[in-house]
Amino acid sequence: MKLQKKIGRSMLLMIILTLVVSYLATTIIVYRQTIDIVENELEQEADYMIAAMEMAGEDYLAQIDAVRRPTRVTLIDENGTVLYDYNEEALKENHKSRPEVISALKTGEGRDIRRSSTLDKDMVYYAKELADGRIFRVSKSVDTAFVLSLRVLPYIGIIVIVMALIAWRLSKRQVAKIIEPINKMDIENPLQNEIYEELTPLLVNMDEQNREKELVAKMRREFTANVSHELKTPLTSISGYAEIMKDGIVRPEDMQNFSERIYKEASSLISLIDDVIKLSRLDEERVVKTEPVDLFQLSHGVITRLTPLAKKSKVRLELTGEPVEIMGDYRILDEMITNLVENGIKYNREGGSVAVWVGKTLQGVRISVSDTGIGIPKDQHERIFERFYRVDKSHSKEVPGTGLGLSIVKHGAALHKMGIFVESEEGKGTTIVLGTEYFK
Repeated sequence: MKLQKKIGRSMLLMIILTLVVSYLATTIIVYRQTIDIVENELEQEADYMIAAMEMAGEDYLAQIDAVRRPTRVTLIDENGTVLYDYNEEALKENHKSRPEVISALKTGEGRDIRRSSTLDKDMVYYAKELADGRIFRVSKSVDTAFVLSLRVLPYIGIIVIVMALIAWRLSKRQVAKIIEPINKMDIENPLQNEIYEELTPLLVNMDEQNREKELVAKMRREFTANVSHELKTPLTSISGYAEIMKDGIVRPEDMQNFSERIYKEASSLISLIDDVIKLSRLDEERVVKTEPVDLFQLSHGVITRLTPLAKKSKVRLELTGEPVEIMGDYRILDEMITNLVENGIKYNREGGSVAVWVGKTLQGVRISVSDTGIGIPKDQHERIFERFYRVDKSHSKEVPGTGLGLSIVKHGAALHKMGIFVESEEGKGTTIVLGTEYFK
């Protein structure tokens, strides 16, 4: 109904504006034509009257005024003194400053259109110089043009009302025809609809949104299945060990080993839940809480914190570069760099190294984390950022982790307008670079 009312109002407004403009244009044209006609009539009448006055004398003026009062006749001497006018008030005025009189004294004739202070009407004046130097002037009112316009105005009002009713009826039918194909549109398959070309961008956007929704739904299903599987594994182990301990069939010397296994599985479970929460939070965030963050200083803190893990794995950590400050979320950036360095340690070889470089290039800010570990096959470079994806399934079982670290890195990078570049070769190590130049 809102669309119908809007189109109806638009059509009505256009009709009214068209009629008003037409009315004003017609009034101006009629007024201009009336003036042209009056000027021609005055010039002809002036010639006839001058000829008659020369034959019959000045008494002719009084006689003609008695018969033809609509045309005002004025006789003026060369000094502007009014010698004759049927309006006695005009006899008291000097007309030497009148535009038509000035022009007549200079060129022999003159014209003017103005409001008469004597008659309080719009008048057309025509003045002509006589042989004796006096000025013969005739004038006539042009109020008839406005009177004609006012007479037409009621008919214009009737036309507006009729056209408004027609516009309302037409808009109602037209809107119904316009909306019908839209109401019948297949929302699930927008691009298969045969509809107005102007709606193509909308249909394309709808199709893209449908694809995104399907992708998100698929990812959620996969994520739910993966989470369920990842949760079930440690919970099954914990439940099994606890059941054995409950039944009292564990030897006292094995109790510590069982407790350690339960603790290890519980720790893995807690880490998994923490990472799931982090991912969920990143999925929901659209704008990060920004503050000035020195990436070099942040990386130094990450290196310091992970040094015990690196020593335990016999991996050397190294940080180079320069202080670089960006506006970002310190917590998310810290999580991203921690995951990259931690992966470099976990999937490294004994005696290997992890090198972190932070700096600014001509293209923008860059953080590079390189390790000398097991590497990633080239065909799997894109998949490593998928949730729960592990490159080497057999090796991954020996390395503690949730499989969500790089997904967290990817989401965090997107929130900070940063892209990710991966360079790796199986058996020769991996380099993962975060940089603003890679953002698309």
